[in-house]
Amino acid sequence: MSKWQRVTAVHQGLSFSRRMMFVGGAQAAFGALLAGRMAYLAIAQNAKYELMSESNRVQLIPVPPRRGWIIDRNGKPIAINRSSFRVDLIPQQIVDRPKVIEGLTRLLRLQPDDIDRINTELDAARGFQPVSVADNIAYEDYAAITVNLPELQGVAASRGFARFYPGGSTVGQLVGYVGAANVKEYERENKNPLLIIPGVKIGKEGLEKTMEMTLRGQPGGQRVEVTARGKLVKELDPKPDRSGGSIKLTVDVDLHQFAARRIGDQSGSVVVLDVASGDILAMPSMPSFDPNTFSDGISGNEWKMLSQNDHLPLVDKVTESLYPSGSTIKPLMSLALLQAGINPSEHVFCAGSYRVGNAIFHCDKRHGSVAMSDAIMKSCDIYFYEMARRAGVEVIAPMARRMGFGEKFDLPFASQRYGTVPDPEWLMKHLHRKWEIYDTVNMSIGQGNVLVNPLQLAVMAGRIASGHVIQPRLIAGQAPPAPPALDVTPEHLEFVRQAMGGVVNSSVGTAGAVRLPLDNVQMAGKTGTAQVRRISMAERNSGGVRSNESLNWKMRDHSLFVAFAPVEKPRYCAAAVIEHGGFGSQVAAPIIRDTLLYMFDRKKGLGALDTFEQGIGGPLDQRIAARTTDWRQANGLAPIVPKA
Repeated sequence: MSKWQRVTAVHQGLSFSRRMMFVGGAQAAFGALLAGRMAYLAIAQNAKYELMSESNRVQLIPVPPRRGWIIDRNGKPIAINRSSFRVDLIPQQIVDRPKVIEGLTRLLRLQPDDIDRINTELDAARGFQPVSVADNIAYEDYAAITVNLPELQGVAASRGFARFYPGGSTVGQLVGYVGAANVKEYERENKNPLLIIPGVKIGKEGLEKTMEMTLRGQPGGQRVEVTARGKLVKELDPKPDRSGGSIKLTVDVDLHQFAARRIGDQSGSVVVLDVASGDILAMPSMPSFDPNTFSDGISGNEWKMLSQNDHLPLVDKVTESLYPSGSTIKPLMSLALLQAGINPSEHVFCAGSYRVGNAIFHCDKRHGSVAMSDAIMKSCDIYFYEMARRAGVEVIAPMARRMGFGEKFDLPFASQRYGTVPDPEWLMKHLHRKWEIYDTVNMSIGQGNVLVNPLQLAVMAGRIASGHVIQPRLIAGQAPPAPPALDVTPEHLEFVRQAMGGVVNSSVGTAGAVRLPLDNVQMAGKTGTAQVRRISMAERNSGGVRSNESLNWKMRDHSLFVAFAPVEKPRYCAAAVIEHGGFGSQVAAPIIRDTLLYMFDRKKGLGALDTFEQGIGGPLDQRIAARTTDWRQANGLAPIVPKA
């Protein structure tokens, strides 16, 4: 065969046909594959890609849940929610922080204190944690922010609900406050996504904290349609949030705020209880903080002003502060003496001093010959020195505990200090020494190692008034079971009640100046003046004991008063402790008189409060504003400019 074969037209045609068949087959296979894939996507994966398309077109803006309300015994609001507009910063989304803060300052007219707080919180925040810029802003400001969002990267503007406390600082220590969750709180709840939604706040102190799980709700959302560039087209159907549960307190918020205002500019607290049920009707601690300010985000300067205040506005004095009971212990001391068999008609001569070994104990006056009833009404220390020495601490300490001293009550507060009822065992354990006679003498007038809180004082008054072991209650609900009777002889209780009535209503009582100005209601009570310093013999011998007014504020005596009313059929009991206020009859007793007056005759009570406030510089809010201005000026800070 020849090496070279001639290629004819037939051969060329066959070769071309084979190539065409191969290419055509490949094209057909690819077309079939493409058609199959399109069919798969259009039919089998239809739901998936429809959802993805919807996600690109529709966004869900989370809406913080509304917290449950806190209301008083009559349904009046103490902590509620109101619609609000807010602005937050999301740290991980911020590109140019100085530019963003400058823009927010211009649009929202932020104060220097606000800017300092925002920068501080941004420095401490994690990427997930929103930082509040402003709460409760006007709609016009909200609109201005939303229009400028493209230039404010990291800024989130939202609509929701803000916590509001109508009573302001008068309820600060009662309810606490809310705030954005910090890193520890977020991680403690296993990184609960609810806590990083801008606007979501949790309880930080007080009832807002201890009742958090009841008050917290479930978030909702607002579905919005947007363009590919994120521009809002329209709002779609919202997913409603689920509100938290409401809490009803036993407190009468009107009475609570009255008592708070009546404390004035003093540092102290008032407790009022229902004698029959133990319901806490009022428990203000003043001065306090405004929970609205804390919930909106408090500035460094505001915190500094509060934390440096020697009147301790950040401390709940009702349950967290302890004081010597002073002479308010004398009613329960009398019950202990009667139980020990002391004859109430036996007299003790008061010459103004009493010797125990090398120590001399004093009385504020020379009362002469006094029996038990007179000793209560006149508050004679010498009588109780002598009779307590005879009875012994073995009788006194159990009676004090029976009346509520040293007792921790079942209340929804994170911290509660319950004081000291000293006895030989306690003294050996804590001070490593034996009990001496002078310890009993000191204890007989509520000094030495005796420490109580104001709530315990009110409980003591209530137990004496009712004859039952009442327990203070703050959360309303089902009626509590009837309290058991006190393990005290009824005749002894009646004797002490009448003597306490004489403290206020007799011509010799220490609180005669604070009788209720009512024809049909009389108040019983007991004054107390608790020393906070040692008075030396040198001071006594060189012109007498210095007056409270001549001393530094922290060296002055505490002023105490306990009471119940009416004397014959008690309905309410109360206690007041005014730190470094001086004599109990001069400061604490008038506060309780006006508070109980308000309960029996609101018109007269409000008239007395108005007269009082006019004499100290006007209403509470006005005085707080004046003090804030003075503090800022003293610390070289510019005054706060009201927002337009």
